[in-house]
Amino acid sequence: MTSDGRTPLEGRSAVVTGASSGIGRATARALAADGANVAIAARREEKLEGLERELQTEYDVETVVAPTDVRDEAAVDEMIEVADDAFDHLDIVVNIAGLARGGPIEEQSTEDYRTVMETIVDGTFFTTRAAIPHLRETEGSLILMGSFAGKYPYSGAPVYGGARWWIRGFAKSVQGQVGQDGVGVTVINPSEVRTQVWEDEYDEGEILEAETVAEAVAFIAQQDSPAVVSQLDLYRRDRISEL
Repeated sequence: MTSDGRTPLEGRSAVVTGASSGIGRATARALAADGANVAIAARREEKLEGLERELQTEYDVETVVAPTDVRDEAAVDEMIEVADDAFDHLDIVVNIAGLARGGPIEEQSTEDYRTVMETIVDGTFFTTRAAIPHLRETEGSLILMGSFAGKYPYSGAPVYGGARWWIRGFAKSVQGQVGQDGVGVTVINPSEVRTQVWEDEYDEGEILEAETVAEAVAFIAQQDSPAVVSQLDLYRRDRISEL
């Protein structure tokens, strides 16, 4: 809470993709806890409706459910317009939707390759393209989810790693275009997070939690300075020595 008794993001509005679970769900909660109105997007509408009830009950913020497959450019365009219509402006857009497919590269199916690339690369592009005109109006923040796999070799899932490298390059180039208009572009690069991919392999506290990443998103969203946090790395302490 700020010195004048306001929550840090009061009066601001956000869109969060991948909000039905994991980092996306935790991010929607973190932004709402800080006072932001939130449009929550994912494919699983029933999960979004449950989250909507939680956010409205616990944080008393406006919440909009926007069922969206980020691989569908028309659906993404509609998602952004629905959010803008509901809140009358957009200040924060967080692109979290993603998935991973691993294994030996010679065994990687074309279907898995396309699913990963369409979700991470196409989904990020469609969301960014639709969001930027609105963020220019508010000098807002575009926050993209990267990964340590987008900074270091990731032999377990080369296609996923390649997609995350693309996110970083794309973000830097977009910042070069829109920074002069006051838009901030940030990539957050976490190491392993205990979501659906890792929750069966690690106990609580052994790797990052979704809430830790969500706190980083909220921190970025609160920045009003002309400066921008271009990248924010979140690695567990014992992982640093391996990178």
